[in-house]
Amino acid sequence: MTAIETQGHKALREAVSALGKRHGRETDPTQLWSEAGKLGYLGVNLPEEYGGGGGGISELSLVLEELGAAGCPLLMMIVSPAICGTVIARFGTDAQKQQWLPGLADGTRLMAFGITEPDAGSNSHRITTTARRDGTDWFLTGRKVFISGVDIADATLIVGRTEDARTGRLKPCLFIVPRDTPGFTRRPIDMELNAAEKQFELVLDDVRLPAEALVGDEDAGLLQLFVGLNPERIMTAAFAIGMGRHALAKAVEYARDRTVWNTPIGAHQAIAHPLAQAHIDLELARLMMQKAAALYDAGDDTGAGEAANMAKYAAGEACVKAVDQAVHTLGGNGLTREYGLARLITAARVARIAPVSREMILNYVSHQTLGLPKSY
Repeated sequence: MTAIETQGHKALREAVSALGKRHGRETDPTQLWSEAGKLGYLGVNLPEEYGGGGGGISELSLVLEELGAAGCPLLMMIVSPAICGTVIARFGTDAQKQQWLPGLADGTRLMAFGITEPDAGSNSHRITTTARRDGTDWFLTGRKVFISGVDIADATLIVGRTEDARTGRLKPCLFIVPRDTPGFTRRPIDMELNAAEKQFELVLDDVRLPAEALVGDEDAGLLQLFVGLNPERIMTAAFAIGMGRHALAKAVEYARDRTVWNTPIGAHQAIAHPLAQAHIDLELARLMMQKAAALYDAGDDTGAGEAANMAKYAAGEACVKAVDQAVHTLGGNGLTREYGLARLITAARVARIAPVSREMILNYVSHQTLGLPKSY
């Protein structure tokens, strides 16, 4: 595995960067989504036979990073093509692939992803949304919280649990729930975070679904779930790295030109060194992200799981530090709407919290990588 990008990757970076710069941070995300889809950027990871680019998470994470660096990240890229598109492409039936993948690839269809629950937190083993059979149909009952973009999504890929007839234990399964399905309701969550993509609480009240709503094998359990969760972590890292790069670029430009005494403030090490450190941290996080994506695209789900968690952790930390230093570099200007950095103070913390907290990642590494005992 090489960490050096191919010429194709470099060309893709340049093209996406140019698109992002044309739109900028004040763009309408709906227009950007549409244009990115028409240009093939949203589906670079999906199979060519369904309208995708035939690439992998390596290419898709690159797209999201560059849009973030231009100040216009598309959060739903993490959800629709990365999680839902990947799961359907790998485990879906031919009919599911035909129905969903072409639209996910060109951006004309959108899917949300529902896993988080009020009482489960980061513990996917405590999910209580249950699925029970009724003939050939399924009934889903439960609640989900902090689900992005449900109002604009055509369907939501819901993580439920079915009972194993042999053991009586619950095992995770994935279901496609169309937006207007009876019994499937949503309520917006009032967030301080100012983002185009809104957050929702979902209620599934005996939602009846046909057999073809089940994605993959009901006995596959955690395997299918983590096929979607590893790309989610990699893409969250891309989201954070792009945001950190955007903030850092604003600070560097300001520090290069802003003169208070006889020289630009960027000539002083107290300003220059923290910015240099922020750049180093973002570059290191990007290397781990690239490693995670390469392992995932090579089919190494175990190796990708470790690297994806590390990449998400490193990128989240690097992003928060870069945004904080950028705001600090601009002083009072860092809190004005003109420069657009203050809004990132809250947004940057998302990568520390979601889709899994940094503490749970440290638990993962201490248990899975280092072999230390669990406290829970």
